[in-house]
Amino acid sequence: MRAVRLADRALAAIGPFLRRWRWLLGLLLTLLACLLLPIPGHVVIMPGGTGPLIPALLGPQMRLDPPFARPGDDVRLHVTDSVPWAHVFLTVNGVSIHPETWEAGLGGWWTWTFGLVLPTGPSEIVFYHSCDTGCRERGRMTVGEPPPSSTPLPTKLGLVFPNPARDWHGRSGWAVEVTYVRRAQEPGWGIDDLAAKVYAHRAKGLRVLVRVDYDYNQSIPPAGDHLALAEYLDYLARLARDDRLREVYGYIIGSSYNGLDQNGLAPDRPVTPEWYVRVFNGYGEPVHHTDNAVQTVRAENPSVRVLVGPVRPWNTDQDGARKYRVDAPWLNYMNTLVWAIDEAARRKAAAGIPLVAPDGFAVQAPGRPDALELGGRGDLEPQTDLSRPEWNGAQAGFRVYQEWLDIINAYPSTQGLPVYITSANTFIPAVGIPPPRTTPGAGSVRPLPWSTVSPRFRPSAGSWTSCPETLSGRTSA
Repeated sequence: MRAVRLADRALAAIGPFLRRWRWLLGLLLTLLACLLLPIPGHVVIMPGGTGPLIPALLGPQMRLDPPFARPGDDVRLHVTDSVPWAHVFLTVNGVSIHPETWEAGLGGWWTWTFGLVLPTGPSEIVFYHSCDTGCRERGRMTVGEPPPSSTPLPTKLGLVFPNPARDWHGRSGWAVEVTYVRRAQEPGWGIDDLAAKVYAHRAKGLRVLVRVDYDYNQSIPPAGDHLALAEYLDYLARLARDDRLREVYGYIIGSSYNGLDQNGLAPDRPVTPEWYVRVFNGYGEPVHHTDNAVQTVRAENPSVRVLVGPVRPWNTDQDGARKYRVDAPWLNYMNTLVWAIDEAARRKAAAGIPLVAPDGFAVQAPGRPDALELGGRGDLEPQTDLSRPEWNGAQAGFRVYQEWLDIINAYPSTQGLPVYITSANTFIPAVGIPPPRTTPGAGSVRPLPWSTVSPRFRPSAGSWTSCPETLSGRTSA
């Protein structure tokens, strides 16, 4: 009995200690088990969860071979993980590298080996998996000390297809890139090259807009082709899901689709305003259908913007059923398109489905510095009215942007949305002279003081007025 009483007193004395520090005892027992038992892997102590400390498996493990390599050395990077991922690769400062070998190890661990040349300067190495449907990040490491961060000077400067190596001289701006659904694996236009360009642009502080076309000479899937539409939407979902592209500012859905030259795969079935909006936010379909660009992108990445692609001005290939106050084919086309976007967005909103309106519009506003009204003063073109009687008074120069704005602001769900001028070169089809030869001060990019032009235009949307490169080709920047 005496021994029992002594044991009771001992337990009573150490009871408060055990209640307070029992998590530490559990931790020590867990670590002891890991040291004594032949269990493969590693244990790391991480804060968080329901207790002060939680043991967790460390994975994936990424190690360089040799571990103390210098810039320019050939190295191997071994990535070990507990999941047999498919479609894996690395990016090194944004450039994709596929694995040389992979093997299954003991205890259910897999190892992938990548060969690379260690770059000069700091290197950001990221391991991705499931890249056939949109790369998902699994692990990352940094080699070398990152440079001190700096904030570039914000500007409204922008270029289409800028050279990724361009020196922006401490300024930030905008870049427009393009990718093609049916060229996803091709060099230059595919998703891997796009991801590398986006990485390079973001490293320079640029915001990136990506235009998504179906194919060469076919910006939007042909009218009525639901198989092509499904292919287009699958690619949009892949882009929005891909962690390499999570810093894309917005996706532009097509461009110049009112022109027959952008309906090359099916010239007998051109992209009408109604079909474009069917693709964009589901116009004409039952409200519960989600097979459209806006809802597809938002389901994968709610933070990225979805922009209406630009209608080409001064193109008479197609007209629109809903006439604009200035009766010109391209303006009627735009008016019909924006009306249908508003109609689809309001119908879905009434059914309790929000966020189906666009986040903004991309527009084209080329200038005409050689217009006779300017008397050789091409620099005055943006501020000059160039209405044409043969077009019922429609603008023939840069001020076409005012007509675009007027149409956009005429409908409830699009009123006040940002407008992004993604093409403001001075290419004139009737003359056929490349933009750099018709732009005053060719090669420069100079913002216009928007407050003196239109109080309704939103410069915070990041628009620009002069762009010595065109969407149809690449020039050195």
